[in-house]
Amino acid sequence: MTHPLNRDRSLEELERARWPAPSADATRLVTTAHALRRRPISELTVEDLRLLIGQGMGLPYLLPLALEVLRENPMAEGHMYEGDLLSAVLARNPSVWDELPDLGRELCGIVSKLTGLPSDLQQKVELFLAS
Repeated sequence: MTHPLNRDRSLEELERARWPAPSADATRLVTTAHALRRRPISELTVEDLRLLIGQGMGLPYLLPLALEVLRENPMAEGHMYEGDLLSAVLARNPSVWDELPDLGRELCGIVSKLTGLPSDLQQKVELFLAS
């Protein structure tokens, strides 16, 4: 089941879960994720989506946004490499698609048309399609 997307709200607001500030010795990843959870989801970039989805955060809210991006550009790139958003989406636990079947079907349609992928991304596509 997808949640209604009020894009003016942050993940903290949408999930109704405010995290305490990260500790002084927190990693850059932790600090960044905390900050992104406070930003309205309409302001999240491809890189922000990649990072949060890669950490399994806010999936019911962020996967629909990621699919909007991937619909237009399946090889959308954050700060790592071409297709890194797709890679993060495909790496989610297959059970997430049981909860979001419409998105899973749409993702299946997107990836089934892709050709000439790097081997690591092709492997993720094959695993996704087999699940």
